Amino acid sequence: MQMFTHEDLDEDILTDLLEEINELYEASEQTLIELELKPEDNELQRSLFRSIHTIKGDLGLVNFSPLIPLLQYAEDLLDYLRKGQIQYTSNMSDLVLLIMDKVKVFVQSCIQTGQAQYDEEMFKRLVEAIKHITPENSADHEQLLAKAVVILDPSLELGDEEENIGEIPAVTAPLSIATAGIPKVISNDEREDLMFFRELMKPIEKRSKYWEGRGDRIAKLAGYINKIAGSPIDEVQLAVACYMHDFGMAFMPTAVLHKQEKLEDYEFNLMRTHVYKSARLLENLNQWNEARKIVMQHHERIDGSGYPLGIKEDDICEGAKLLAILDTFDAITHARAHESHLQRPKKKAVIEINRIAKGQFSTKWMQAFNSGMAALLTNERAK
Repeated sequence: MQMFTHEDLDEDILTDLLEEINELYEASEQTLIELELKPEDNELQRSLFRSIHTIKGDLGLVNFSPLIPLLQYAEDLLDYLRKGQIQYTSNMSDLVLLIMDKVKVFVQSCIQTGQAQYDEEMFKRLVEAIKHITPENSADHEQLLAKAVVILDPSLELGDEEENIGEIPAVTAPLSIATAGIPKVISNDEREDLMFFRELMKPIEKRSKYWEGRGDRIAKLAGYINKIAGSPIDEVQLAVACYMHDFGMAFMPTAVLHKQEKLEDYEFNLMRTHVYKSARLLENLNQWNEARKIVMQHHERIDGSGYPLGIKEDDICEGAKLLAILDTFDAITHARAHESHLQRPKKKAVIEINRIAKGQFSTKWMQAFNSGMAALLTNERAK
């Protein structure tokens, strides 16, 4: 491992740099999800290219030299993509997100300690894998991309578990994720309430740097998975629950919300009370009674080991069973304060959720989730 020590830079410059990288990461992840559904959309391809180009330029300005060659070859790869010379694949998605993860960790370390460790040999092997992806060798692209992904994260090397996830049947014609979490078929009164709840959550999400965009992400994915399952849950009630389920978290002490160490028992118990606070906001709105129930039960587990009531599968509403899965998925694919939390690419997150599903998540809704995610993440394989 090598150690990089940056020049004497103003702390505000580094903080602004990290904030921009975080924003670009969020935007890029959404772009990549949309590319899974529309892999030939040139505007999405250009947007992804611009994100990497901007990050490379920003790091060049502060002379973070170890990362520049890697980002240059990633930019070259996306340049081929936006020019229509190579095809988008899910492995490309994982590669881009993992590279951005490395950049974020590097910059965070520089902010905290003034220096950052990096593996020069690993970077060289990664660059070597990426540079061989050219328009002339399209038959080798998937193998080279997979190799690059495994170099960045060896735990993603294909094994039996991942093969089994990939074999879960996808829907015949993958449904597209909506651009917002607002259902299309909805009355004017319902729309007014739902838009109010959505707008209400925006300042709440800004209370923590880890929350922004969370309500929209979960609501969109919930609507998508619910449709795949045949829409057994009222989509408007589900959308309200997705936006409101963590409202009570905003009234937790920020010292607890942003604590990097393991929470003490009393802190964890305090955090658990957020479901009561969130559900209470809806208790006098009879038209949203189902949404309130979803909010109240979304941390219950099918084996009865959840909270706040410890109820089992038969007593948990369908919406809460689905929200429990998607709440977990969003948590492990996005940054969190705790040091033990590792942000996973979406494909790895699906595998991990399947590993922990027994006793925690509904089998029926895990099947719908797996089918939906297989359609999103392996769209080109299903064609």
